[in-house]
This record gives sequence, C-alpha cells and structure tokens, in this order.
Amino acid sequence: MANHKGLISDVDLRSRENNSAHRTREIDQKRLIVRRGQPFSITVQCNGSLPPKHHLDLVLHLGKRDEVEIKVQKVHGAGDKWWFNQQGAQDEMLLTLHSPADAIIGQYSLAVLLMSPDGRVLEKKDKMSFHLLYNPWCKDDVVYLPDETQLQEYIMNEEGIIYMGTWEYIKSIHWNYGQFEDYVMDICFEVLNNSNDALRDSQMDIEQRFDPVYVSRIITAMVNSNDDRGVLTGRWTEPYSDGVAPYRWTGSAPILRQWSKAGVRAVKYGQCWVFAAVACTVLRCLGIPTRLITNFSSAHDVDGNLSIDFLLDENLQPLESRGGRDSSWNFHCWVESWMRRDDLPKGNDGWQVLDPTPQELSDGVFCCGPCPVTAVREGNLGVKYDAPFVFAEVNADIIHWIVQRNGQRRKIRVDQTTVGRNISTKSVYGDFRDDVTVQYKYPEGSKKEREVYEKAGRRVTDVLSDSSEPGRLQLSIKHAKPVFGTDFDVIIEVKNEGDQDAHVQLTMLATAVTYSSLYRGNCQKQTTTVMVPAHKAQQEVLRLRYDDYAQCVSDDHLIRVKAFVEAPGENEPLLTVTDIPLSRPDVFIQVPGKAFVREQVKASISFTNPLPVPLKGGVFTVEGAGLLSSTKIHVSGDISPGQTVSIVVSFSPMRTGVRKLLVDFDSDRLKDVKGVTTVVVRKKYRNIFAEITEFY
Repeated sequence: MANHKGLISDVDLRSRENNSAHRTREIDQKRLIVRRGQPFSITVQCNGSLPPKHHLDLVLHLGKRDEVEIKVQKVHGAGDKWWFNQQGAQDEMLLTLHSPADAIIGQYSLAVLLMSPDGRVLEKKDKMSFHLLYNPWCKDDVVYLPDETQLQEYIMNEEGIIYMGTWEYIKSIHWNYGQFEDYVMDICFEVLNNSNDALRDSQMDIEQRFDPVYVSRIITAMVNSNDDRGVLTGRWTEPYSDGVAPYRWTGSAPILRQWSKAGVRAVKYGQCWVFAAVACTVLRCLGIPTRLITNFSSAHDVDGNLSIDFLLDENLQPLESRGGRDSSWNFHCWVESWMRRDDLPKGNDGWQVLDPTPQELSDGVFCCGPCPVTAVREGNLGVKYDAPFVFAEVNADIIHWIVQRNGQRRKIRVDQTTVGRNISTKSVYGDFRDDVTVQYKYPEGSKKEREVYEKAGRRVTDVLSDSSEPGRLQLSIKHAKPVFGTDFDVIIEVKNEGDQDAHVQLTMLATAVTYSSLYRGNCQKQTTTVMVPAHKAQQEVLRLRYDDYAQCVSDDHLIRVKAFVEAPGENEPLLTVTDIPLSRPDVFIQVPGKAFVREQVKASISFTNPLPVPLKGGVFTVEGAGLLSSTKIHVSGDISPGQTVSIVVSFSPMRTGVRKLLVDFDSDRLKDVKGVTTVVVRKKYRNIFAEITEFY
C-alpha cells in the first residue's frame, strides 16, 4: 500500500440522492439507506487517474464481527449476486452497485479497495456503512406489492387507525406508528440482533435475513418478552403502577425507544393492540407491507377442538378455575404482512397473519405466523405456521355450560356464528374501516362454508337438544348506547311463539369484564317470575346506575349482561349474552393558523369531566409523527364534575406533510380518553421577490 498512499481521497455515498430514489429519505437524509433489488450509486474521488491495469474492488461485510463477507462482482452475474459497474475518468468515478432482490437486509460496511494488476491490495478506504431494506417496489422481491396506493398506506403511512370495542359497537383509536421517526430503524435492527436466534448463532441468523418469513417470525417473537429479550411485557389486569397502562400508549416509537434506552429491557405494559401496533411499525420500517387487523369476537382455543367452553355455576357466575384456558375476546388485534411464500405450495402467497401477542407456543416460542389468510379461508390447516390456531380464532364454536351442584354439566347454549365478526382494517383511501371478513371465511350458512368446516373438522350442527322442534320461547337483550358516568336501562325481552301462556323464571345478571373476558365483579342482579301471553312478548328492565358499576368496571368500560330463562315444558333453558361498551367523552384539540416546518405551533387542548364525581391525577399525553415526541402534561388539582380543563402545547414540526396530533387523557376514575386532529405542515422558503409557501 505504501506506493499509492492517498490515491483514493474520498468516497461520497450520495445519501440524499439515493435515499430519495429508494423512498427512504423520511428515515434519514444523511445516512445511506437503500432497498434491495434497486441500484444505487456512489462517487469515488481520486488524486489523479488510476495507474494502468489497476482497478477498484468493493467488499461488503455484515455483522458486528464482520461474520458475513460479500465480494462485489464487476460483471452482471445471474441476478443472485452483488455486482457493480463503473463510469468516469480522471479524478472522479461513479460506481453503481446492484444488489440482488433476495439480498440480506441489515447494516453493511463498505470497503473500496485499490488493487494492483497481480491482485494485491494497495489502498483501502473503509469505515463506511449503509442499511439495506426489503423492497416492495421491486418485482423480483418476494415482498413485491404492485399497488402503489397500498404501498403508500402499508409502507409509507406513519399514522393508522385501530378498531376496538365489540362487533356490534365498533370504535376506533388513532395510532402513531412512527416507522420513520429518528433512530426507529436502528432500534428495529437492534430488535433482530437481540433475538434468541441471533444470540445463539449470529452468522446463521444474519444469513437467514434475506427471507421475510424468517424475519417476520422473529419479530412476532421479539415484540413480546415471554421467552426472550423482547420489547413488551403483557398485562391484562391492574395494577399497572410499575409501568404504563396499555391504554395510555398512543404510538410505537416511545415504546421502542424506552426498550433500547433501558438496555433492551422489556417495557411495561402491552395488550393485543399495542403488540400488533409495535410489530406493524417494525415490519413497515424494514420494508414489508403490513396492516393491522382487528378480529371481533375472537376465540382463543387452547386445546385445538374448535370449541370455546364457558362454565357457569347455577347463579350464572363464571367458573374460571374449572373452565380451562379457552376464552373469547371482544376483539383481538394482529397484523397481516404481504409476501410470496416460496416455502409453501402455490396459492399461499399474499397476506400472512402474524400475531405477536403471547398466547400459545409455536415451535417452542411465543409467536404466531406467518399464516396465509387464504389457508384460513380454505381450511388448509396443515400449512405453516399455526393455521389451526388462527382458523379457530375466526371460526370456533362458543358453548355455555351450567355446572350443577352435583358436578354434572348441562349444555345450555351453542353459538356457531358469533366468532370472527366484522374483521376490520383501516382503508387505504382514508380514515375509515374496511371489512375483510370475506378474506378469512365464506358467508355464514353457505355451502362453501360447510365444506371448509368439514375439511377442518369443525361441527356444523347444533347438538344442544335431542328434539328437532324449535323452542316456543325466544330471549333477547336490547339497550341504547350508554355513556360512562350515567345511569341506563337494559331491556330483556321474552317472546312467546307458542299457543299457550308461559310462566318463566327470568334471571338477569350484569357483570364487569375486560375486553378479554376476564370477570371483574357483579354490577347488578335481578330474578323475577314473568307471565308471557301466547304470541306476545314481555319486557323486563334491568336498571344499571353509575354507583353500581363504577367500582368494578374495568379500564375497558365493558358491562356483560346475561339473561337466563327456565320454563316448564321447555326442553332446555335459554341463555343470551351481550356485552355493552360504555362510551367515553372526547378530548378537543385546536391548532389555529398554518403550520410550517421548524416554526413554532400552538395546540389548544381541552377536556370536560362528565362524571358526577371529581377526577384526580389528570394527565394529558401528546405526540405526533413528524410533529413532536411523546410529551406529558399534568393537570394541577382536582377536576370537578362538569369542569373544563384546558392546556396549550407548543411544538415545532420536524417534517412536512399531512400529520396527526394524538392526545390521551387519563385520571383516577376516567381513563383512555382520546383526541386527534390533522395538522398540515408546509415548507417555507423565500426568494428576493416574495415569500412562497409550498406543501408536499
């Protein structure tokens, strides 16, 4: 090397130009971040021309200890190798690097070598690095998605909507995915680097990262912390005092940053929508098209029999300790990622279910998927990964049993239609809901549905009673949409289709539950004898007062009402169950005037206490991708009934575009109150004639 010191004076990675062409400038403009299968160029500055027959070589390394080495070829190979071509003369050369469409993703170190005619290294310019991501715009990449509208949503959009509530009363919250926020990409690779596979054999792990099936499976395992150095610890009941309650999060970036800053220690706490949202952030950042899915009335079938069994005592109280671990959640969130499955037979490409919520082990690890959505719809349960579990989540039966005092079980209700309702995701065309249920299952009662059920081994007949005669009594529950903090009525109607009057005993029980069906306590119970005339209906009212439910209602604000009827002459008793969500007030946000990048903006935020009691410990949490990092503002003193509190938050937007400002309010008695507003951030610049504004 001594004979040619300083011939290579500089290497310019052309980060700004390359990142713009590779759609990564939102991540960073100073560091080089490119996508595989798409060429990028660097410039080599020399002190004079290269000596005759001398040439440049490029060498890439991956891993903290350079575990993987790649020598970049000078000629175009078969498409599965890195190669480069060279243009220019005299003291400047433009080198264009071509990565294969199945290249390993990760952080690469780059070395430019000056080589002698006999193959000796005369000079070396290294200590340069760049990141390579998946490329859904590249036709040869297995994550290729041909629809640009979908790519703008499932890769580029940093904001999203998560659907929650019940299948009858769907609500939504806004979420800040923030996949392009500062250092989020670095943390995403830190997540991969701390997986059990990476810690066990880093070289083998790195070499597998070309495959989105492998990487997405690692991510679903690492978002939860059940058996690794994962990001989030799950908790489904209070207290949350040693962490952050799941409902208080409004974005993924604060969670990922806290995990990294704490030395990859799990963040407390998450529930299904938080796990799914963090996974969505990581997968979008890495370049895999991903969307968040909500399955309403979602089954958790532990034993794989496609049946969710609920055991009740004779007072309709749940016997959780004797009912196994089967459960039915009001809603459950997972993600779908788009990829071609070269490891499976044809017909399994496209959207793949990935569920990072720790529920059951998959090959010894708490993760789920990727499972082709088409395999779920067609009942192909032998397909990798976890198809039987996902199939049950959208298709299982719900069976209620009463356990009598002598220990005998009495089957009182079989529901084959409730599970897997209104499966939802945010539309690519705006802030509204798309129903994707038909992608998971055929229409209820259709011939095709029955064929799928038979293939999967699920019952298709109601085995509740030996009698083929329909019951003469019908039982239903009706209610308005109550507001948390108010008294409200629930109407139970018994309808008699028979020719004779019916004397029935009606039991009505209201309990507080979580969205995952955990029992929290009784709110109200009422038993009465009702005479229902032939061909008539009789209604009874169950009055629920704020004082009845305030002390036991969960942070999910759900009341479960059961109505149970026994009547002489009926073959079986009747049971019907409904979950009533209690709506909460809104946080109001105003951002007056126009917003410009790097200029101060003020947001006025207000909230009115709707409860008949004071609120203590009020706190607002404000954040927005490209606007400001997560910020907490505490309210001084109590908030009296009917009192309005207002705050002003100042911030300077960091990036242009259409942005969402998200606000969460929490207190001792009222939690998870959300607000959102849109902020259009413009770029401002001047010329000598006038001030011009431009909006991207």
